Amino acid sequence: MSRKQLMILGLGAAAVIVSAVAYVEFFGEPATTAETRSSPRDVSITPSDMTLGSAKAPVKVIEYGAPSCPVCARFEMDNFDQLKRAYIDTGKVYFVFRVFPINGAADGAAEGLARCAGQTSSVGYFHFIDLLFRNQKDWDPEFGPPNGVHAGLLKLARIAGIEGEADTCMGDRANAERVNQTAKDAVEHYNINATPTLVINGVVQQPGYIEWPALKSMLDAFVAKAHA
Repeated sequence: MSRKQLMILGLGAAAVIVSAVAYVEFFGEPATTAETRSSPRDVSITPSDMTLGSAKAPVKVIEYGAPSCPVCARFEMDNFDQLKRAYIDTGKVYFVFRVFPINGAADGAAEGLARCAGQTSSVGYFHFIDLLFRNQKDWDPEFGPPNGVHAGLLKLARIAGIEGEADTCMGDRANAERVNQTAKDAVEHYNINATPTLVINGVVQQPGYIEWPALKSMLDAFVAKAHA
């Protein structure tokens, strides 16, 4: 896939968020358990959502993140294993990850690869998202990857065993439209404007990095409320 094609892929998603979206590094203080950005809103899980855990869990956590967001990567690497073991695997949390692109073309292509990994590779969607986070310097345009975004993503596709279909996955128009619609819905329904942002049982949390003790306290409060 050419650089021009890679740029075209992200135009729809980028148009939704324009310059208003940034990772939360630019928004000042990290999130705290006391701050929320809205009153509770309806939580709708769509057939295209990528999820982990039981849909019957009392707490639904939606993370709006971007594969190219450094703060999202730090949040995932510091917290996700503990979140999965203590809450997702135990039936307390139903987890949803939605891509909210801050680099339209790159994030759209990365999400396309992750979707393909989930369908055709033993690596799986969430493991590929983890791979993207842990190797941002190889492909994220903000880091100025030495061989370019496309080559960096191809490297990760090779690791996941999907190199042969990588260009098709990255150039998937349906995926670009889905990312675009997800971003649009996030803005309209939850007023999302930064990554990472968590929506817990319909309550939009202050965007930004959350340390594990604070996240654990937050989740425990929602679990207790759900069982009250």
